[in-house]
Amino acid sequence: MSVRTAPAHRVVAAVAVAGLVALGAAACGGTTKNSTDNAGSGGGPKPSASANPGAPTKKGLTVAYLPKQVNNPYFTISDTGGKKAVEALGEKYKEVGTSSGTDTAGQVSYVNTLTQQRVNAIAVSAQDPGAMCTALNQARRGGVKVVTYDSDTNAGCRDVFVSQASSEDLGRTEVQLMAQQIGGKGQIAILSAAQTATNQNTWIGFMKDELKKPQYKDIQLVKVAYGNDDAQTSFQQTQGLLQQYPNLKGIISPTTVGIKAAAQYLSGSKYKGKVQLTGLGTPNDMRAYVTNGTVKAFELWDPAKLGALAGYTAVALASGQISGAPGQTYTAGDLGTFTIGADSVVVLGKPTVFDKSNIGQFDF
Repeated sequence: MSVRTAPAHRVVAAVAVAGLVALGAAACGGTTKNSTDNAGSGGGPKPSASANPGAPTKKGLTVAYLPKQVNNPYFTISDTGGKKAVEALGEKYKEVGTSSGTDTAGQVSYVNTLTQQRVNAIAVSAQDPGAMCTALNQARRGGVKVVTYDSDTNAGCRDVFVSQASSEDLGRTEVQLMAQQIGGKGQIAILSAAQTATNQNTWIGFMKDELKKPQYKDIQLVKVAYGNDDAQTSFQQTQGLLQQYPNLKGIISPTTVGIKAAAQYLSGSKYKGKVQLTGLGTPNDMRAYVTNGTVKAFELWDPAKLGALAGYTAVALASGQISGAPGQTYTAGDLGTFTIGADSVVVLGKPTVFDKSNIGQFDF
């Protein structure tokens, strides 16, 4: 996947797509609580600086994936990428999880079960940053390596967080894309996931900080709306924003459910081509809206690569090649070599910008 940092945009005239159709749930909605409760946030094993990067990769390890929501198209892609990576290393892969994206208690129950089953590693996309800490740290004390991917827990509750891209890159580039599309002037809104979604709120924080720069003095953020990563709710929130702010020039939706719902509404409305839309989406979800001119450009990472990197990281931890301490490096197959950063975070890479010129090259 090639990464573009400066897209070229053209509005393409095409027929409108009318009506709301069924939307599949997708991810990057984030965790469901910006927890201020530190109970259980620490107390887990601290990353040791000692590791043997030359240690052989152990075979027959079991790596369990626990996404925020099973049968979710986004996590189907990411976990399939993880499965391929794990099995290519000679390990055993399994996936467990709830059918709801907000069932934190269900995630905790699965962690406890996996601990009892004595899996070697868990790769989890956390619905809540703090609620899983007690269960995860109990797993870690029992020798289970814990990798978070897509959505993190509190840092003291896992060994490594595999981040899709830096939060700052994601937040700032969303504003940059929108500014280009509206000519640096006008009212904009943000359509987020849940009001307490931690990664959404982090990205929005960087959006607001970016908007403080002098070049955005003529752009006004009028509202942050919440679609709760539900297709119907996000569609209705889009409609409400346009009714409440008739001069709205653009919407940023940093969630794949939200951006698709917003695109569906705009595509069948009088606002198509007049109100710009960007955010985080998958090429397959957004291709029709780029083709018909509803959306000029949006961005995302490759979820299959994210899942694969989580798998490589989990196996490296379970093999003793890394411990999760900052500064350690390891190889993740054909993804290349990665260095663990501050707070034991590994970053997949820069987000990819998709527009009419390149969207046909991607299939996910």
